[in-house]
Amino acid sequence: MNNVARMKKTAKKFVIANWKMHGNLEQNQSLLTHYVNQLNSLKQTQVVVCVPYPYLSQVQSVLEHTDLAWGAQNLAKNLNGPFTGEVSAEMLKDFGCEYVILGHSERATAYCESDENIAQKFMMAKQHGITPILCVGETLIEREAGVMELKVGKQLDTIIDLYGVDVFNDAIVSYEPIWAIGTGLAASPLQAQAMHQFIFDKLTQSKEAQKNRVKILYGGSVNPQNALQLFKVENIDGGLVGKCSLSAPAFEDICQAAELSVG
Repeated sequence: MNNVARMKKTAKKFVIANWKMHGNLEQNQSLLTHYVNQLNSLKQTQVVVCVPYPYLSQVQSVLEHTDLAWGAQNLAKNLNGPFTGEVSAEMLKDFGCEYVILGHSERATAYCESDENIAQKFMMAKQHGITPILCVGETLIEREAGVMELKVGKQLDTIIDLYGVDVFNDAIVSYEPIWAIGTGLAASPLQAQAMHQFIFDKLTQSKEAQKNRVKILYGGSVNPQNALQLFKVENIDGGLVGKCSLSAPAFEDICQAAELSVG
């Protein structure tokens, strides 16, 4: 087993909650309190909670003295300026954000975000010490046509061509097959393994990248029933969890599966 593989076996898993456009102050407080009570003692798993902008202050106040981290679901590609409705990296830093989700297909589709636009956001996050969680994935038509690696490769290559592969050092990539998001139909372990290997090989070509390698998560209908099986797959470093992150028991089960999968 090579050094990179050994590092992978002993590294912490990541489980990231993506609340999407859900929540209110009362519900959030109950959910966050459960997270802290049940997940703060995990030894092998880093839990991250990504919430809508209005709740960043609330999540900061609840999680700031715990081992759980928090983040946002998007940021602007610009530092400041006349961009009504946008939120900058510096604004996120004011609320202690350590992470930000970028390029999620729900945003990219609804708001016509190009790969180049997402790449600029990725670099903006890196420049401000915020860990980008880059979402990549293919549609069902693209998978059936056998061009899923071409699609994901293009999404990664846009960033690599602009900033170099080492910009992915200490970043997070989440493979989210678009056909699996919110459908209840997750990728099979074999499908996930093949794509995660493809991403791993592309992003760990340099010695610097191997030393500070990117985390590669799986997202797309992760649930308590499939989490352990997925998290045991080589090069799956955890999960980006949508719907099930809104259920305290379900999210706890997923985090416990990540904890059990290490070793």
